Amino acid sequence: MGRKLLIAAGEAASGTDDIPPAIRALIDEASEIMVIAPRLPSRLEWISSDTDKATQQADERLSTVLGHLEEMGASSSGEVAADDPLLAFEDAIRSFQPDLILVALRPENRTGWQEHRLPDRIEERFSIPITVFQLPAA
Repeated sequence: MGRKLLIAAGEAASGTDDIPPAIRALIDEASEIMVIAPRLPSRLEWISSDTDKATQQADERLSTVLGHLEEMGASSSGEVAADDPLLAFEDAIRSFQPDLILVALRPENRTGWQEHRLPDRIEERFSIPITVFQLPAA
């Protein structure tokens, strides 16, 4: 029986060829996959409570990731998640109860979550194994 895999899409791969073989193996082994795409508003958007653009971008990112998974033959579900990435993870973990978390990070030239030690904080807080991979720059 495969694992329940939670994928957090901070960025979407430009194509399935950008997904490393080790990550593909985790996806292939999963019995259930849930994808979350947190809204990632800019500081100004967040302060002004104008998150429409961030919601649209998260929806596009989610659709892209779900499309890649479908192309790879993996059945999955997903949702646009909260603005606060830790809250997004908390909600998803509570409802989905994954065995493993997979986090796709932006390329080094566009850091975000890694600057705030988000992967470390997730692992410390939820005690669920986490695999992090960084997408190549486009």
